[in-house]
Amino acid sequence: MTSNKRRRHTPDQVIRKLAEGHKLLAGGRELDEVCRHLEIAESTWHRWLAQYGGMKANDAKRLKELEAENARLKKLVANQALDIDMLREISEDAPIDVKCSTLGCLTVGL
Repeated sequence: MTSNKRRRHTPDQVIRKLAEGHKLLAGGRELDEVCRHLEIAESTWHRWLAQYGGMKANDAKRLKELEAENARLKKLVANQALDIDMLREISEDAPIDVKCSTLGCLTVGL
């Protein structure tokens, strides 16, 4: 009896299972048999193949590192955008005195 408990696989585990699955497929087994042997759904096989197909374990590790760095940078950019909006709102509320001469105009905050 198999349980329907959901599992998370590390990228390294996924790549190992894909390699094992490819060997079984090359040995003449059907995809549904291979998926049953690996204890995954066929949809999972296809998703993993699209995401990790042709990768080595170190490539997958690097991908995860880059995804984490990308998420961190996106958060940093979002925080900076909030800071810019806040400063823009503050500057719009502040009274501004404009002094002009023959050399040009000078804006002075009060």
